[in-house]
Amino acid sequence: MTASVKTKWLALALICVVQFMVVLDIAIVNVALPSIQVDLGFSQENLQWVISAYALFFGGFLLLGGRLGDRLGRRRVFFTGVAVFTGASLLAGLSWSEESLIAARALQGFGAAMLSPAALAILTATFAEGRERNIALGVWGATGGFGAAAGVLMGGILTDLLSWEWIFFVNVPVGAAALALTPVWVQESRDLRTRTFDIPGAVLITAALVVLVLGITQANEWGWASARTWLAFGASALLHVVFLAWERGRAEPLVPMSIFRVRTVLGANVTGFILGLILFSMFLLLTLYMQQVLGLSPLETGVGYLAVAGTSILWANVAAALVNRVGVKPILLAGMSLLGVGLVTFTQVSVGGSYWADLLPGFLIIGLGMPFVFVPVTIAAVAGVTQEQAGLASGLINTSQQIGGALGIAVLSAIATNVTTGALDTGASEPQALVDGFTAAFWVGAAAAAVGVVAIAVFVRQDELAANAEPAPVTPS
Repeated sequence: MTASVKTKWLALALICVVQFMVVLDIAIVNVALPSIQVDLGFSQENLQWVISAYALFFGGFLLLGGRLGDRLGRRRVFFTGVAVFTGASLLAGLSWSEESLIAARALQGFGAAMLSPAALAILTATFAEGRERNIALGVWGATGGFGAAAGVLMGGILTDLLSWEWIFFVNVPVGAAALALTPVWVQESRDLRTRTFDIPGAVLITAALVVLVLGITQANEWGWASARTWLAFGASALLHVVFLAWERGRAEPLVPMSIFRVRTVLGANVTGFILGLILFSMFLLLTLYMQQVLGLSPLETGVGYLAVAGTSILWANVAAALVNRVGVKPILLAGMSLLGVGLVTFTQVSVGGSYWADLLPGFLIIGLGMPFVFVPVTIAAVAGVTQEQAGLASGLINTSQQIGGALGIAVLSAIATNVTTGALDTGASEPQALVDGFTAAFWVGAAAAAVGVVAIAVFVRQDELAANAEPAPVTPS
């Protein structure tokens, strides 16, 4: 093996380890949330910001991160993103209040938005199209699945045996090693076709979403009809309008609206948004149910989630093979339907329930449904677009998932909190009130999955998929 060949596989190992860290940081936090709530005095309404701040800044700046990498150099932006993410992880572990942790999580999300698209672009530039690149992409895809599985287990282990701070501290040595090795193993690359990058656009859309989530999460405290709540919603609407006006006047906008003329791309992004809405909020609410109602420890919660992650990994190759044989649309419809069925099973949770009866059946159904959505929606997201728009389309589907996750957590948490408060006011016990709130939120999640099924049926088109018909890469087992 020549030195240059060896170096590019070392570069793949490095960027996959960093991507693993980014994916891990989404999953690892869920299990530790109840411990964080007790230690830092989070209210039930504000607890979701630990996840939402990360998702909003990750999703809001993701497309900008891709543009910056293309223009300024992928290795440079990757290095900067790793540095920001590592420093923010240290700050998160040292947090002393709600505000300090939320700010650190937002900074982590910004760092992830810089490094993640740069990492994928580095992979594409490093490996030649064909078998070599497909192997590299398969390893990259497997990294995400493994990171999700490892995250829930590591979150439980670190929180139980050490403390919740270590779910963030664990990133620091990994990030430091990546910073040392990036200049040695990763080659610089650029896309000379990219002339500008739209920083104001990224700031506007992120600010609009943050203010919207603020209005949703605080509405129970402020009152849904209060002036402050409607001022937040109005400010968010105004920022969205300003963003659209700004984008329309740009030669190279952050999000060219013309891409949504491809109906399958529109359908894929609606599906990705709903997928994020369902999964982010589901894992948050189930974590609270397991620890606050069933009394499970963080470690037991983490081990419990392995049923979802393990089932998802087990069925990933089957989903990829079926997409090649049956087609994208039928598998996507089946996957979203399975997620809806899984959420309906969670509406049956009870105060005196158990993991085996109340949770495991739903976990197995959700674990089966996830790869049946993730695999085909990635293909649908780039169906019918030009080669020049492929990178934008890939970034958009990730953005949709993150933003859907942040808004989903805000909406479903607000519903759960409102129903719980109402139940407490009528004299229900705290565990029963919590279960009432979780159940209401799961019904809304199931309704969102039904909307996803309709969106797939209406927008995803066979002719646009046929124009992009290339066998789905099978994830190595």
